[in-house]
Amino acid sequence: MEGVIIAVFLLGYILIAFEHPLKVNKTATAIITGVLCWTLFMFSTPTDTLQQSAHYSLFKTGLKTEMGESGFAALDASHLFQEFVTHELGRHLASIAEILFFLLGAMTIVELIDAHQGFRFITEKIRTRDPRKLLWVICWVTFFLSAILDNLTTTIVMVSLIRKLIPEKQLRMLFIGMIVIAANAGGAWTPMGDVTTTMLWIGGQISTLAVMKNLFIPSVVCMIVPLTYLSFTLKGELAGRDDHPIKNQDDMIRGGMLMLVLGIGVLMGVPAFKILTHLPPYIGMLLGLGIIWVVSELIHPEMDDVVKKNYTAAGALSRVDVPSILFFLGILLAVSALESMLTLQRFASWLDTTIGNQGMIITLIGVFSAIVDNVPLVAASMGMYSLDTYPTDHFIWEYLAYCAGTGGSMLIIGSAAGVAAMGMEKIDFIWYLKKISLLALMGYLAGAGVYLITH
Repeated sequence: MEGVIIAVFLLGYILIAFEHPLKVNKTATAIITGVLCWTLFMFSTPTDTLQQSAHYSLFKTGLKTEMGESGFAALDASHLFQEFVTHELGRHLASIAEILFFLLGAMTIVELIDAHQGFRFITEKIRTRDPRKLLWVICWVTFFLSAILDNLTTTIVMVSLIRKLIPEKQLRMLFIGMIVIAANAGGAWTPMGDVTTTMLWIGGQISTLAVMKNLFIPSVVCMIVPLTYLSFTLKGELAGRDDHPIKNQDDMIRGGMLMLVLGIGVLMGVPAFKILTHLPPYIGMLLGLGIIWVVSELIHPEMDDVVKKNYTAAGALSRVDVPSILFFLGILLAVSALESMLTLQRFASWLDTTIGNQGMIITLIGVFSAIVDNVPLVAASMGMYSLDTYPTDHFIWEYLAYCAGTGGSMLIIGSAAGVAAMGMEKIDFIWYLKKISLLALMGYLAGAGVYLITH
């Protein structure tokens, strides 16, 4: 049955890749793939590896404590496995929900800023009509903003900004492809910039100063190489901007500046909230959404309720791209099924046994993170290597942070930043593969080479 589940997973990826020729929305495919993987898992039998794993033993111990000796003894092997699958689904759904609520909050805040035309205060300061200069400015801003916020939030903000600057669709998508690369590169060198780096930081595998010092240059190279190449291919000048006249000039300018400052401030406050409270980032994001929601209700008291709704969080929520969020849900459900089956862990162990060279293994893990979510791959690696053997800030942990953080740029669905951009701008999987994937691979290998040479 495991082979069937893997086949369903691969078929789902293929159908997502060929969304436009098949004329089947990728969200529907992702949801069906995720549900089928878990359904087949429920009706399968546990492999010997799963039954003998420490994870399965811990589950049985916890279930025995919960049900009592007599209740646990009444369960046959089939019902015990079903309980395990249900438990695993709930566990993964909790972690997936954190990402989805974070994404929903960030997208709503950005929509609110956009509704008040807050981004105009930034776009009006950017006067260059040279696409090469603009590309460099956008990528450097994305790189450092991602290190402060995180790659997902930064991508949402920058894609919304670039829409105001570049009306031409094809050119805008090239810029957004570089935004994804820059956001992932920027997120790799700080503990808060990417979820996998955060995992390694919380787990004690890396320390803040060491990872920032040792991964900064490789991350810069990862962005600079594709950025330089793409700069030579851009010609001409930018077309006129797709700006719209401001309505209610005085009110909108006042509300726009307030929402821009408050929105960016809230987004930048999420990492600080996590550090201070030790609560998950989505809690800080929801707090920020609540604050900005209250402000949006109060700043236009003279407006009619129907008009006012367009400038409140309630109106922004109606404009959020819900299919993109559901697409993320389907993809992560499918990947989590493979994780619970220990398929990814066995794959990581197979790499260790077959290849042996740690640098090569981690490089390949980065490549595979473009296909399979980098979170379970990093989790499997953390379980495969012991802190006793490989202490904090060892080569393998820092290199893993770089590879897992930047490798996902090679496919549009390989990172949270890419999925967000794909949903917001309706970027085709095949288009990204043709236009951006090679650039991302060049940058990934260049940055990896720099790290390996210097260490």
